[in-house]
Amino acid sequence: MSVDAIHLLVGTTKGAFVLDGDADRSHWTVRGPYCDGWPINHLVGDPVTGELWAGGGGDWTGAGVWRSADGGHTWEVTKLTTGQLDAWAAGDPAFAESISWTEAPTPFGSSFSQVWSLARVGSRLYAGTKPATLLVSEDDGATWEVVKGLTDHPSASEWGPGAAGLVLHTIVADPDDPERVWVGISAAGVFATEDGGVTWERRNDLADPRAGEGHVHPAAASDGHTGFCVHHIERASGGGDSLYQQNHHGVWRSEDAGRSWHDITPGLPSTFGFAMWAHPRDAGTLWTLPLNGDSEGRYPPDAAAAVWRSRDAGASWEPVRAGLPQEACFFTVLRQGMSGDRRDPAGVYFGTNTGSVFASSDEGDSWAEVARHLPTVLAVETFEPAADRAVTAPVERALGRQ
Repeated sequence: MSVDAIHLLVGTTKGAFVLDGDADRSHWTVRGPYCDGWPINHLVGDPVTGELWAGGGGDWTGAGVWRSADGGHTWEVTKLTTGQLDAWAAGDPAFAESISWTEAPTPFGSSFSQVWSLARVGSRLYAGTKPATLLVSEDDGATWEVVKGLTDHPSASEWGPGAAGLVLHTIVADPDDPERVWVGISAAGVFATEDGGVTWERRNDLADPRAGEGHVHPAAASDGHTGFCVHHIERASGGGDSLYQQNHHGVWRSEDAGRSWHDITPGLPSTFGFAMWAHPRDAGTLWTLPLNGDSEGRYPPDAAAAVWRSRDAGASWEPVRAGLPQEACFFTVLRQGMSGDRRDPAGVYFGTNTGSVFASSDEGDSWAEVARHLPTVLAVETFEPAADRAVTAPVERALGRQ
């Protein structure tokens, strides 16, 4: 991979893809699918070492994390759980031989079916699963352990599944302190650790408890909480304690590391959505892609696509539409389907369930479709190899996933 290039890591229902972009982000090529066609829910990379990881799986394959050391051209899987394929092959030697299957123990049996999220945080690699468990690896994904402080949280017996099940779908970290990590679980809410995962605090309180009055939707704010069906979390840049979340019933901002949340939905065309991304340098700038509602089709309002941008931490919003389809647009953008790069101006990217990837190299002012006819896009992340690995190593390793 060229150090001047930028790459989009795209997870789909039929494997992982890599979109290779040139230095000015004007030309893109698509390669893949990788990871044996597994459903890939999320991908991340380490800009210092160049390693990439892809998490996914399902009932058929079991769960696993794939690793690439050559820019995503070849991949090897670490299987974490067994699936129906393993049971079938174990009972049918002819089938096992036909697919070159050999029996091998998995560290977590059949306790979860998918890896839904990944994050590089300092020297650690984290993975979130379905059902919701947080795993950590200290050896770049070769071996994994359960983060028991979260699994054994006193509230665990109260966690309920969202429509996609009980999933740990978002992991973000403090780039200045890798011991501080936040995770999002549908539908259990936001959890945070200040000690590298030893202990966890549930952080879903409303800054103004009255903000939950009058809502009748079961996922809406009530009883002093934002609503536990959180869809995505982003950490604002700048080294402070500002966080953003899109949940099942609105967009919210926290100024105290998630201990309390302010409703910043007013100005948006709907309360429902999945994806969002925060600017890498400007703490007040973020993007989200509202959908018309969970029971109304989950597509852009009025079937006209728009990314909504705020430059003032959610106090006001503006739609940015240039280059996006404005008629008969019925796609959905899922919770890990939006990301961005660290260049100036920042690039913003999102993928759709109709197999398109859209890119903006001017912070959303204009958009271009850079890939189409892919399988359903589950995740989009950017990967930019470090120009000087020796110099940038301490900084980039601390960044993790932003």
